[in-house]
Amino acid sequence: MSNRHLARSIALQTLFEWDFRGRPTAGLPAILDHNLTEFGIGLSVEKKFAAELIDSIINNLIEIDKLIVQYAPNWPVDQITIVDRNILRLGIFELKFGGDAVPPKVAINEAIELGKSFGGPASGKFVNGVLGALYKDMVGEPTNPSDKKSVK
Repeated sequence: MSNRHLARSIALQTLFEWDFRGRPTAGLPAILDHNLTEFGIGLSVEKKFAAELIDSIINNLIEIDKLIVQYAPNWPVDQITIVDRNILRLGIFELKFGGDAVPPKVAINEAIELGKSFGGPASGKFVNGVLGALYKDMVGEPTNPSDKKSVK
């Protein structure tokens, strides 16, 4: 497992616990410190990456959750499992708000892998569907194959 992937896993675990506990923002540093101590042995620079990722997601939470509503319209945000909701938050942040720090396909793949590792049997497919639709809209590709115009 790469150090960046481990840092994302720790960020996800921290967001999960924060969300599960009712989103006590003041408690985030303590939750992150505990998770880094427990699971982040050997991480150095990536500790800062995990902290910045969490802070950035929290700072963009309203916009990120609006995108979840838009791209998963059959699933109200509060009805999505806590782990899937936070995987989507992480993936959407890296895809839409993270700039050029992470290539889009890497952001999507990382989120899918987190879904497979921490979510339920359908988490990877669900995350892939939501993030894939967002990515297609970002690059201007039709999300419905029948919308593609044939080129002659």
